[in-house]
Amino acid sequence: MLFNSKAFFLFFPLVCIFYFMLPQRFRWALLLAASYYFYMAWKAEYILLIVLSTLIDYLVSLKMSGIDSKQKRKPWLWVSLSSNLLILLTFKYYNFFAENIRELISLSGSDYLLPISSLILPMGISFYTFQTMAYSVDVYQGRIKAEKHLGYFALYVTYFPQLVAGPIERAENLLHQFRVHFKFEYPRVALGLKQMLWGFFKKVVIADGIGVFVDHAFQYSDQYDGLTMGLATTLFAFQIYCDFSGYSDIAIGAAKIMGVDLMENFRTPYLSKNISEFWSRWHISLSTWFKDYLYIPLGGNRVVKWRWYYNLMLVFLISGFWHGANWTYIIWGALHGIYLVLAIIFKGFNARWTNAIGLMKRPRVMAFLNIGVTFILALFAWIFFRSDDISQAMDIVKKIFYFDFRIHVLEDYFLRQNVSKLLISMAVLAAFILFDPWMDDLVKGRKIIPRLQSMFLFAGIILCIMLLGNFGEVNFIYFQF
Repeated sequence: MLFNSKAFFLFFPLVCIFYFMLPQRFRWALLLAASYYFYMAWKAEYILLIVLSTLIDYLVSLKMSGIDSKQKRKPWLWVSLSSNLLILLTFKYYNFFAENIRELISLSGSDYLLPISSLILPMGISFYTFQTMAYSVDVYQGRIKAEKHLGYFALYVTYFPQLVAGPIERAENLLHQFRVHFKFEYPRVALGLKQMLWGFFKKVVIADGIGVFVDHAFQYSDQYDGLTMGLATTLFAFQIYCDFSGYSDIAIGAAKIMGVDLMENFRTPYLSKNISEFWSRWHISLSTWFKDYLYIPLGGNRVVKWRWYYNLMLVFLISGFWHGANWTYIIWGALHGIYLVLAIIFKGFNARWTNAIGLMKRPRVMAFLNIGVTFILALFAWIFFRSDDISQAMDIVKKIFYFDFRIHVLEDYFLRQNVSKLLISMAVLAAFILFDPWMDDLVKGRKIIPRLQSMFLFAGIILCIMLLGNFGEVNFIYFQF
């Protein structure tokens, strides 16, 4: 894959050079060609799915724009939604449904077997289908006008920095930026490069560094004790955060260099004081997508309480299923839904309890406790997200909660061989946890430091990447979604 190979370091600078050399009216064509090439470097034939989705939504939106009545526009909206969902269900979820239907049929004693598909899951399919469906809904609702230029619309669907793992952009934010004439601006380009560099650091140093231990521990979870699996789960929480937010930083920084502002996708989520805040800071583009296109249309919180709870649970069940065709993802989503429902139910009790023991008068202590509890709840859910199946997840949960703490580090050949690498990775992770909030503000332009300090800081980051980075062919975790 082009993105996680050394070829990307040649590909992106070449695109930028030609981008700034070309007149504005030709830049969209260069970016579109680069985006198609970027995706086709993975599987060339799968670009046909993106082209099909692009043409359907382009033609449907033009048709809807010529109809005044929302009622008459609705059938065309369903053409867009059904075609995109059909593609998504066929390539991502068919085997899940086929296998579960086979299990149900076998219970009746029948030996009828549904065929299992051998189709490969197209990379990033969940991201670009959600992005283009949002466009169709916005045109239907009259929030935006249909884009008449097929080239600009195709670029909106396939814009290569965020094509395969987001952020899931809205047309009202992204489309018009392709028409804006952008000249090379040193401060903006420098800020984009810094954010890209920080993203690479999070990916190749933190995520891939601790990922070696996490992957091994979960692969052989039956051989490890509760303490080891608890540590592996904690490290996974930071692995997936650094992996996904690292990609987002690279995508946002790359777009910024070329004059495009993509939406923020992460904002130090593990400093959240409750699960609701966590979801306002984790994968923000997906959270806001579900809020705007599912939660609010269902009635949001402006309904009777039982329906409010239902809306929350449904949204998080679908959110879990969006991540993957496996019951573990559905349970992960359900757990977050349960957390939110319970927080609403016990809101009054929690306020009275914290006030009674005096925590209200100690806001810093209360904030620290709330952050800790929220992180632990997120950790518990991550067990299901990372496990291969429910059986493995429950086995890990039992080991942790039954205090099966028999240390195997000195007995295990893999851990003995890699203990020094693990300790270095954990030391770097500890430093990262301390500095991440400060760096997050710095690379996103919310904090400014003197130029000399900045030069030394990012020279140090480059040195860390060179000395500690894992430069193997390790995919970004969210490429599989």
